[in-house]
Amino acid sequence: MGTSVPSDLEISRTAILQPITGIARAAGIPEEALEPYGRYKAKVDPALLPAGTAPGRVVLVTAMSPTSAGEGKSTVTVGLADALHRAGENVCIALREPSMGPVLGMKGGATGGGYSQVVPMEDINLHFTGDFHAITAANNALAALLDNSIFQGNPLGLDPRRIVIRRVLDLNDRALREIVIGLGGPAQGVPRQDGFDITVASEVMAVFCLARDLADLTDRLSRITVGYTYDRRPVTVADLGVEGAMTLLLREALKPNLVQTLAGTPALVHGGPFANIAHGCNSVIATSTARRLADIVVTEAGFGADLGAEKYLDIKSRAADVAPDAVVVVATVRALKMHGGVPKADLAAENLPALEAGTANLRRHLENIRRFGINPVVAINRFGTDTEAELRRLADWCAEEGVSAAVADVWARGGGGTGGDELARTVRVALEQPADFRFLYPDAMPVEEKIRTVAREIYGAADVEFAPAARRRLQEISARGLDHLPVCMAKTQYSFSDDPAALGAPSGFTLHVRDLSIKTGAGFVVALTGAVMTMPGLPKEPAALRMGVAADGTPAGLI
Repeated sequence: MGTSVPSDLEISRTAILQPITGIARAAGIPEEALEPYGRYKAKVDPALLPAGTAPGRVVLVTAMSPTSAGEGKSTVTVGLADALHRAGENVCIALREPSMGPVLGMKGGATGGGYSQVVPMEDINLHFTGDFHAITAANNALAALLDNSIFQGNPLGLDPRRIVIRRVLDLNDRALREIVIGLGGPAQGVPRQDGFDITVASEVMAVFCLARDLADLTDRLSRITVGYTYDRRPVTVADLGVEGAMTLLLREALKPNLVQTLAGTPALVHGGPFANIAHGCNSVIATSTARRLADIVVTEAGFGADLGAEKYLDIKSRAADVAPDAVVVVATVRALKMHGGVPKADLAAENLPALEAGTANLRRHLENIRRFGINPVVAINRFGTDTEAELRRLADWCAEEGVSAAVADVWARGGGGTGGDELARTVRVALEQPADFRFLYPDAMPVEEKIRTVAREIYGAADVEFAPAARRRLQEISARGLDHLPVCMAKTQYSFSDDPAALGAPSGFTLHVRDLSIKTGAGFVVALTGAVMTMPGLPKEPAALRMGVAADGTPAGLI
C-alpha cells in the first residue's frame, strides 16, 4: 500500500516554528518596532525601524493564465524565497493576506503549499490580525455616516440615486449584491438602492494598499468619491469630514504583519485586493518595509501576468518606488495542457501535443513582461503527474524562446531543502542583468486610450467596445480632469479576453467595457468588462463544507 500525501495543514502543524521575536531579530527589526500577536505573528511599526542602506531588489512572481488545475504561484514565491535564503541571501517575502471569501468558497487556503508555506497558515487564512475586519469597519462606517448625513437633512445635497460607495463584507454572498436599505418608515432612514462588494474589491482596501504612510492614507481616504449631488457634482469623504474617523479605525491595521515560512524566512503579509476586480498587490508599506530589511524582496501579484503583474507594474510601481528588478512567470505542465484543450480529468496522462499547443498562452505572458523592459524567468512548478518528457519539452521550448527557465520542486521538497535551488540560481543571474523598466502607457494618455492599449497590447484584442454607461463615465473623467489616472481592468482571470471559456491565446476579439468606476482615493479608474462581479458567489460545494474543528480544538479541512 502507498503512503498518503500529507495535507498542507498537516505539514504546517507538524513544523517547529521559531518565536516571532527570533524571526524579527534575525531580520533586523528592533524590539521597540515589534508588536507580537501571540508567539508566531506580530505587527511591525515601520516608523520605529532604523534607517536602512540601499533598498533591496524586488523579484515579482506572476504566472500564466490560471486554470482549475492550479498553478501554485504562492507556493513558488515562498519556495524561491526559502531557496535564496538557503543560498545565503538576505531575503524577505511580501505577500497579500487571504480573503475569507475564496478560503471558504473555492480555494480553502492561500498561504502556499506543501513544504513551501507561510505559517501559521490557519491563523493567516482565518482573521489573522484583524486587518480585513478593520478595513470592513472603516468602509461601512463611511457608508453609515453618509446615510446619516442624508437622514439628518442632507446638507451636502447628495442624490440618493447616485451614491457610488457600497457596503462590504469579506465573504462571498451573492444575495447581497443588490439590496434596498432604509425600509420601515421615516425613523429608519431614507430608502435607496444599495449593495455589497467583497471587502477586497473596495476602494478602502485599494487606498490601504497604496498608501505610503499614515498621512498619505488620510489624504487618499479624503479624496474618495462617495456620490453625486442632484446637479451631479462629486461629493468626497472630505466633504463629509470623516477621513479622520476612518484613519483612526485603520491606524493599527496599517502596520505590516510579520510571520515566517516553514524554513524560517521572514514574511510580511499585508493587504489583499483581488487581481480580477482590483489591483491585486500587497501593500506598498509592506513591500517598502521589506526593502528596508532585506537585500532581496520576493513578492507576487494575483492571477496571471495580464492582471496582477500588469497592475503591479502600471499602478503600484507608479504609486511607490517598488518597480521589480526581475520577474518570474510560473507555468505548469498541467495548466499548459489545459490551455491546449485537455479536460481536467485527463491531465495526468502524458500529452506533448497539448502541452505544445498550450505554450501560446505562456508565450503571450512572456511577451507582455518584455513590454515593460524586463526579461522574465520561467519557473516550471513541478507536479507529481508531470512526466520527464513533458518537463524536458517545456524546458527546451523556453530555451527556443530565449527565456531562462528552471524546474521548481518546492511543494514536495521545499525551498528550504533542495527543491528551489535551480530556480534560485537562475533568479540570481537575472538580478544581475540590467533592467530597462518602463510603463505600458504615459500618464498623459487619455483613459480611453489607456484601456485600448492594455486590451490590444496585453490581451491581444482587436478593439474595445464601450457600453453607453462607460461612455458617460469617460466624458465625466475628461470633464473632471482625471485622464491622468492609470486604469485597473476588472476582467476574468481565466482568459486574455472577457470570455472565461476562451483559453489559450485568443486574439482579434472585441473587449466589452460595460462601465467605469472612478476611484479618486486609490488614484485609478476601474474598467468593468464582461460579467465580472465585485461580490463573488459561492460554488455548489464550497470549501467550507470540508472545514471544522478537531476534538483537540485545532482547525481541520484548510487544504
